[in-house]
Amino acid sequence: MPDHTPRRLPAYVLLLLLAACGDKSTLPVGADVGLTPTIKAPVKRLIPTVDIAPARGWPAGGKPTAAPGLAVNAFASGLDHPRWLYVLPNGDVLVAETNAPERPEDKKGIKGYVMGKVMAKAGAAVPSANRITLLRDRDGDGVAEVKQVFLQGLNSPFGMALVGDTLYVANTDGIVRFPYRAGELEITAPPQPVAALPGGPLNHHWTKNIIASPDGRKLYATSGSNSNVAENGIEQEVDRAAILEVDIATGATRVYASGLRNPNGLAWHPQTGALWTVVNERDELGSDLVPDYLTSVKEGAFYGWPYSYYGQHVDERVKPPRPDLVAKAVAPDYALGAHVAALGLAFYTGKLLPEQYAGGAFIGQHGSWNRTPLSGYNVVAVPFRDGRPSGKPVEVLSGFVDKNGDALGRPVGVAVDKPGAVLVADDVGNVIWRITPSR
Repeated sequence: MPDHTPRRLPAYVLLLLLAACGDKSTLPVGADVGLTPTIKAPVKRLIPTVDIAPARGWPAGGKPTAAPGLAVNAFASGLDHPRWLYVLPNGDVLVAETNAPERPEDKKGIKGYVMGKVMAKAGAAVPSANRITLLRDRDGDGVAEVKQVFLQGLNSPFGMALVGDTLYVANTDGIVRFPYRAGELEITAPPQPVAALPGGPLNHHWTKNIIASPDGRKLYATSGSNSNVAENGIEQEVDRAAILEVDIATGATRVYASGLRNPNGLAWHPQTGALWTVVNERDELGSDLVPDYLTSVKEGAFYGWPYSYYGQHVDERVKPPRPDLVAKAVAPDYALGAHVAALGLAFYTGKLLPEQYAGGAFIGQHGSWNRTPLSGYNVVAVPFRDGRPSGKPVEVLSGFVDKNGDALGRPVGVAVDKPGAVLVADDVGNVIWRITPSR
């Protein structure tokens, strides 16, 4: 006899089904992007919207779509969750093959459990390879012939910076250094500690990026928040939601700027010398809030998290409130759109691409999970004039989501290679894409 007994769905499935019936964006396309974005009233729901493109990967011969005047090819493939890029002076490209460390405290409770399922669906739950791989294009044809493990045994590595003959690597819990000789294919020397970074069993935003100061004396490190809006307690946010300044000689660390929920990409503006970053803003306020953003970073400035967003818009979920801090909150320079998950950042200083991209900011947008319709899943270029953003972003690489709503790839880090092409790390496609002029 057939069994007609009703079967109970797992709790996380029920929650995902309910979340899929969430709110939808009502803003005109592009209204949450640019110098003066529309900031809507928040949408309050018991269960947040969950709408994510399931990770699929590229079919044979598949690739993203480049903007008119541009072309794209695979610089390297067959990688293991490549997320961050660093171009060495001799043209070699370092790739951090990495993912989140074990974070047992971040998985507790029904929300942590559900988010784990969501991240697995997005392709973000694979084990971390914990290595940096070197790519070398020996013949200059735009494809790396050499793919060599350069460093291994790391701890969820992300940012990299070369200062003189020393390579600095940001693990999830600290910065380490290694001796480097130009042209070498592998480093076997043990890591030497430089400075600790916030980690531990919670470690909600685990990625730590670094950039060296122009004089090589300091490192600036990103440190994302340990929560969405401090729901784990503000005591869990020490030295988080911030950019930290590290003295290379002593390892002494201080907060350089704060209130930045999850900063990732860092870049010095080539003309003004100002430090810029891209930041992932908070979730669960609706499909139209809050815009992720690109901003210059002012020393000592407070950018609002968790008490306010996009300047002094108060987040009423955060208790107790801090009107004194809200009054100090600096509005970011440029909105990239709600939930686009802006990660990679590189100013274009090369000569290879068309003139319209000169001096602009290339940004890798990993894609939304808390918005309908989807946003991000692309690479954009923000034009700059006189050291400031000067217009709407131009989509330079698209097609990462297919007609069925599946993610063929997801952009993360971006970098400009020695010949002047733009490289993009794709952690679902396991490819490094290379953007050049079309012929």
